[in-house]
Amino acid sequence: MTLRRTVLAAAAAVALCAPAVAQAQAPQFFRIGTGSAGGTYYPIGGIIANAISCPPGAPCGTAGATAGVPGLVAVAQATQGSVQNVNLIQSGNAESAFSQSDVAHWAFTGTGLFEGRPKLERLRFIAHLFPEHIHAVVRRDSPIRGFEDLRGKRIAIGLQASGARIGSELILEANGLRAGRDYTAEFLNQAQGTERMQDRGLDATFTVVGYPAAAFTEFCARTGCRLLPIEGPNAQRVIERAPFYGTGVIPRGAYEGMEADVPTLTVGAVWLVRDSVPEELVYNITRALWSDVTRGLLDRGHAKGREIVRENALQGRGVVPFHPGAERFYREAGMLN
Repeated sequence: MTLRRTVLAAAAAVALCAPAVAQAQAPQFFRIGTGSAGGTYYPIGGIIANAISCPPGAPCGTAGATAGVPGLVAVAQATQGSVQNVNLIQSGNAESAFSQSDVAHWAFTGTGLFEGRPKLERLRFIAHLFPEHIHAVVRRDSPIRGFEDLRGKRIAIGLQASGARIGSELILEANGLRAGRDYTAEFLNQAQGTERMQDRGLDATFTVVGYPAAAFTEFCARTGCRLLPIEGPNAQRVIERAPFYGTGVIPRGAYEGMEADVPTLTVGAVWLVRDSVPEELVYNITRALWSDVTRGLLDRGHAKGREIVRENALQGRGVVPFHPGAERFYREAGMLN
């Protein structure tokens, strides 16, 4: 009887302690809104999510182990891109997300694309990641050689809620082309657009993405492609309307069959976070992002990962405030006064 009481008492004690143990071991989930699977945001998001994660029970910060945040499980979520991403952060349906720097500015200030809408004032800045390049892609055997040849054509300009769509429309309008009047707009991502071009159901695909984008890599290798140059007065008209854009180049060899550099426009890809995420968590995430272990993962994981460097971390912030956790990291690192 005494033994039975002892066993029952021990069982009761374990039962009482179980919730506390489970709570102590429960992972903390952290969502990163990215983009479509055929673009650059999604694979880069997966690499970063892996880098900053260190699930309960995993070794953290030891030799050969992750440099992630103890107890954190970060998840890269596929989305429609920048416009949806800033709304996900504002609504609390994602803790963080990637965005074009122009979309982030417009969202936070309620200007441009977000004119007449409530300001998305819960956005906070973690880091600039990499430059994104405007891609204007046609089939290699297409007769289209420049923007003047796009009149009356069917063009994929990005998903409805994406920054790619905004960039595409700006560039086409700067060249005198308006959707529904001068061309037929198809709201497709780059993977859907290249699939339609493969079947000759589409004439061109426009998007804003870091090269090399998986959808274009596959399309150019399978079907053959050309990229339309965006330069000179055409480029300057866009920059005058949206000064977040700059000039850049998609280099020869970025896609199969490219025999020369193609001038184009660029915009920064930035990582944003909700203001309600705890300071200590964002501090540790920022530290993990710029660790030597993450450096190796980025270098090996994606061609664009090599362009994510700490020296450029503060570019493209504009008026979006730092998250206090990220700001503390950069001050300690001597990158802010």
